Amino acid sequence: MKAIEKYIRDNLDRFEELLCEFLRIPSVSADGRYRGEMLRAAEWLKTRLQEIGLKSWLITPPETSSGHPLVYAEAEKIPGAPTVLVYGHYDVQPADPVEKWHNPPFEPTIRDGYVYARGASDDKGQLLTHVFSVEAWLAVQGKLPLTVKFLFEGEEEIGSPTLAQYLRKGASELGCDCVVISDTAQFAPGQPAITYGLRGIAYFQLELEGPNSDLHSGQYGGAVTNPANALAAMLSSLIDERGRIRIPGFYEKVRPLTDEERQMLGLLPFDEEAFYRSIGVNTGSGETGFTVLERLWIRPSFDISGLASGYQGQGAKTIIPSRAEAKFSFRLVPDQDPARIGELVETYLKQICPPGVRMTLKPLAQCPALALPLSSPWIGAAQRAIEAGFGCAPVFVRSGGSIPIVSQLYQALDAYILLVGWGQEGDNPHAPNERFSLADFRRGLRTSCWLWQELSQVDLDQQRP
Repeated sequence: MKAIEKYIRDNLDRFEELLCEFLRIPSVSADGRYRGEMLRAAEWLKTRLQEIGLKSWLITPPETSSGHPLVYAEAEKIPGAPTVLVYGHYDVQPADPVEKWHNPPFEPTIRDGYVYARGASDDKGQLLTHVFSVEAWLAVQGKLPLTVKFLFEGEEEIGSPTLAQYLRKGASELGCDCVVISDTAQFAPGQPAITYGLRGIAYFQLELEGPNSDLHSGQYGGAVTNPANALAAMLSSLIDERGRIRIPGFYEKVRPLTDEERQMLGLLPFDEEAFYRSIGVNTGSGETGFTVLERLWIRPSFDISGLASGYQGQGAKTIIPSRAEAKFSFRLVPDQDPARIGELVETYLKQICPPGVRMTLKPLAQCPALALPLSSPWIGAAQRAIEAGFGCAPVFVRSGGSIPIVSQLYQALDAYILLVGWGQEGDNPHAPNERFSLADFRRGLRTSCWLWQELSQVDLDQQRP
């Protein structure tokens, strides 16, 4: 491993230059104006993978689709050794609001040890650590100690429709024993983590329609159901003063928090006051009887994401709006079925919808939660690799967020999922001034090199997905 680590050190400047080159491609999947840039980013990855000695090609969606290509690559098959699939995504979030950036979002700028650019942490910088570590192994040893495949998609930020369809068709070439994903964060700066659980999501849009046009509130107020009033009342009834969701049956599949989980979370060096200060508030709220980490990782939650109704201009306009709508979501925990939650939500909202308005509930997104066993040899291998790369042992965490395609990969491939991220919570993914620590980039490179060595030692007869 010394020779491989030396190769990494000797090529760090080149790797960082390539990272910046990749970050200059504005691969925004949500905006059709960037379709050509999406293809350029896919081709860029394919070329890099071919240059290091892998077979690589694009898997293109049908011509009738507006989807973006999958980038696939595979190294030499190593008989008798595990097969690992590395997943990542080359698409990025829109840069808006651009005026909040300190540098143009697609002109990478290195400042105070960070590279600032859209996609730096989510997920271009992280996925490249695995590409470059494979290069190091092949350059020094001539081959890897296990079989490695790569799958990079261009639609993670818009729900992964092309990859989801590809998985439903079988995707036999993706067969593997373990999936490695670096699209998460460390627990704290310098404190690496292995993420063993993700919350799921059920996301909805609720639309209420009342009178056939806006009405004068003086002439009609008090006699006509106001859709905005009705919406506010319906949304507020979804959660009580203790932070519990009121929908009948919502908690029927929620597992109680075990003493072991509570003890493990309690040992993490988490400062609740610092957590709130970091987002500019002095305190928070949530489900009574649970700590902040328990609320974020182990318990379900409800949040309104957007509201629209009535007059939004300057000054006053006394109306009863003709319609109102809201976007809201529930973060789900293991064993909660998003489809079943959708049925319960719709039934409850219909029951409480007042007369005089018509209700439409549209499901916008859903995915189940994922919780993986910690008693796995893949976990032990990742622990050893991270300790070698970062110089300290990782902690075990869950994530309050959702990565919908992860659950689909888990179900389709029947392989263990290793979520090992090098980013930091303060990297501003999805926000202005996204960044990635170059020190973490280097530590991620070293860890990835060690990961192939450690994962190659897993006994496939003993591993449990």
